[in-house]
Amino acid sequence: MKRLLSCLILFLSIQTLHAQDSWTWGGPSDPLQAKYEVEHYTLKLEFFPETQEIAGSNTIKFTCPGKLDTLRLDLIDNYKVSKVLVYEKEVDFSHQEDILDIYIPDGCAEEVTVFYGGKTPIAPNPPWVGGFTWTTDESGNHWMGLSSQNEGAKIFMPAKDHPSSEPKNGVDLYLTAPSPYFIASNGRLTQQEEAERKTTYHWTSSYPINNYNINFTLGKFHKESKEYASIDGNPIQMEVYVLEENKSQAPMLLKVLENSTRTHEYYFGEFPFPDDKVAVVETPYLGMEHQTINGYGNNFQFVPMGDEFYDWLLHHELGHEWWGNKVSVRDWADFWIHEGFTAYGDWLFYLKHGGEEAYQQKVRSVRKDIPNSQPIVKGTNLTAEEAYHPEIYTKGAYILHSLRFFVGDELFFPMLKALANDERFIYQNRTTTDAVIEFMETYSEKSLRAFFDLYLYTTDLPVVKVKKKGKGAYHVSLDNIDFKMPVEVQTDEGIKTVELSKKPTTIRSKQAPEVDPKGWYLLKK
Repeated sequence: MKRLLSCLILFLSIQTLHAQDSWTWGGPSDPLQAKYEVEHYTLKLEFFPETQEIAGSNTIKFTCPGKLDTLRLDLIDNYKVSKVLVYEKEVDFSHQEDILDIYIPDGCAEEVTVFYGGKTPIAPNPPWVGGFTWTTDESGNHWMGLSSQNEGAKIFMPAKDHPSSEPKNGVDLYLTAPSPYFIASNGRLTQQEEAERKTTYHWTSSYPINNYNINFTLGKFHKESKEYASIDGNPIQMEVYVLEENKSQAPMLLKVLENSTRTHEYYFGEFPFPDDKVAVVETPYLGMEHQTINGYGNNFQFVPMGDEFYDWLLHHELGHEWWGNKVSVRDWADFWIHEGFTAYGDWLFYLKHGGEEAYQQKVRSVRKDIPNSQPIVKGTNLTAEEAYHPEIYTKGAYILHSLRFFVGDELFFPMLKALANDERFIYQNRTTTDAVIEFMETYSEKSLRAFFDLYLYTTDLPVVKVKKKGKGAYHVSLDNIDFKMPVEVQTDEGIKTVELSKKPTTIRSKQAPEVDPKGWYLLKK
């Protein structure tokens, strides 16, 4: 009875905690936060697995064009802020409702350090509903992962928590765990120090990074690594970290990681963070695209695809290094640029290694699971919670599949690579849907706005109308669109491509023609 009561109290406590954990980020920019730009984070954290707590500090370097009396940061109320320093002097602050306001003396500063700590929020359903996941491996060793895509960095550190903000000059992370635990994180491991039965790992990266991609995973890991030669011939460190109990899987995981990296590079260009590493770490949740240390929890489900082995989860999260980490959006309303382009990259593995038919089979399998229930882009200034839904993956990828046919392979594939490497859209230069459309129109020299407006901003689909017009003749149209689409039409003589719009096009055929027999478009037939 006592044990049952304890379990009930624990359950209710967890439910209460989770009820409070409805965090999201993004939306309209806070006027106070719009006054400054983050240059760099130096995060120093110690982890206490036994109590599931963290403690440490974050130093924020920033710039502001004018006077700044209040530096506004985001940090959940779970943590207690013990002090704030500006140039090594304590200053006043207010911390409530997940907002940390720091009062700057004389309205002038370029660096603050926040000291804080406390119980970490537990992830109810990682990675979709995120937080910390504290568990153990088969040997009873601690194993901790963090997921925060939909919650933002405020669940683990004080930050300017908005997708429009990335530390321009990267991050330094000093992460301390009880020995002999290891902590895998972003960038390069530059130093490892042991003292008083603790180990501190210094990870550093000079690349801009999305807040939710700042990450760490604690455990007892087996490491496998190699030097990878990129598509441009540059040496890049490639690493996998798996639990010691899964060390036999590490060599194959490393090979699959290399297969996926080469495939992404073929379509999108060199791995975006060559000065850091290509890496995955085994996590106690399915996975996430944490920059240069992708979370992987797919239980080593490698499947053959043509001449290579493939893991859908690994390939997808790795694809985000190009679409999401290198090419990033400033407004979650444009979330599909992260997820749709990456999901389409998943299909391209089928194309590269399985051929056109394997690719088309994959497309058909996804098509039946697209309900087309809501627009892909639903406005502007959206939170992650408002913007996130399954169709930013599936329909987003299908739009790119349609675009492939619309502009043709000879334009489409170079255009994707060019977009992923255009200085206007990468690293600290975050992008928008409008900018992507304008780029594609300029590159292809085709009018694409109406195509994207239809498929991104509405749930309308082109309505196919086929009407018999005498012997061996049919009028074919797409009744509800005001632009021309190149569409395949199957007749008794084979498949040919015609331009269709609301104006009927005469098709000669002994039998009723079939519009778009291969499924290049989402159509209403």
